[in-house]
Amino acid sequence: PVADSEIAVIEMENSAYGTMKLELYSNIAPKAVERFKELAREGFYNGTTFHRVSGQVVQGGDPNSKDNDPNNDGMGKSSKPNVPAEFSDVPFERGIVGAARSSDPNSANCQFYITMQRYPGWDKNYTVFGKVIEGMNNADTIVGVPKNGEKPLDPVKIKSITIQAK
Repeated sequence: PVADSEIAVIEMENSAYGTMKLELYSNIAPKAVERFKELAREGFYNGTTFHRVSGQVVQGGDPNSKDNDPNNDGMGKSSKPNVPAEFSDVPFERGIVGAARSSDPNSANCQFYITMQRYPGWDKNYTVFGKVIEGMNNADTIVGVPKNGEKPLDPVKIKSITIQAK
C-alpha cells in the first residue's frame, strides 16, 4: 500500500483515550478511502462511539451509536450507497483499518475497525483502507474499558475525525 498525502486524525471526547492518526491507502481501496474522507469532512463521525471493543478489534462509525440505545449499535449506515468490496493482499496485522460490513462483501458503508492483532481470516475477505501510524496505545486503552461482552459499559465517544495534510 501507498499512503495518501492526507491522514485521518481521530480525536476522542475523553482525553484518556487520546488521539489516533491513520494513513489511508487510496491506491488499494479508492472507494473506501473516498467515502471515509467524505464522511469525516461532513462531521458524520462526530459523536459516534467505538461500539464494539475486544482483543481483536475496535469498531466504530455507526450513526446509531449516537443514541441511548446500545442494542442498535452496529446496524446503522449513512444515507449514501454502500461501497463495493476492494480486497487486497494487505494482511490484517495489528493496526490495520478495515471497512466493516455485513455478510454481503459489498455492504461496507460508514463503519470501520482497527485490528488489534493479526487476524488471517479477514485477509482478502474485508477491505483494508488504512493503518494506525500513531496512537495504537490509545486503541489498547480503549480495549481495556469495562464491557458487557464487546459493548463498552460507558460510551467511548469519538469527538471528531479530521482529514489533514501529512
